[in-house]
Amino acid sequence: MTFVVTENCIKCKYQDCVEVCPVDCFYEGPNFLVINPDECIDCALCEPECPANAIFSEDELPEGQEVFIELNAELAEKWPNITQIGDQPEDREEWNGKPDKLQYLEK
Repeated sequence: MTFVVTENCIKCKYQDCVEVCPVDCFYEGPNFLVINPDECIDCALCEPECPANAIFSEDELPEGQEVFIELNAELAEKWPNITQIGDQPEDREEWNGKPDKLQYLEK
């Protein structure tokens, strides 16, 4: 089992989760983070650190977020690894909690 970054991370990308990950399994895109499922050790440290509540156990994904299992795996292969907090969107608070953000995902 692995943890999955879901829709609410899009355009928020807080990155608090990155600093607590013991295996550095986060990868960064233009406006979203993903977890590499092959590297995640299911430690659950990242989940409570996410201010956007966008990280879930694969077994506890909210309904409608299943597409993010495949997106995390796919994009982790393309995007660079991130191990510390970097630049964050200035308008992240405005996007936190907005529905239907998948259309804004920049790959």
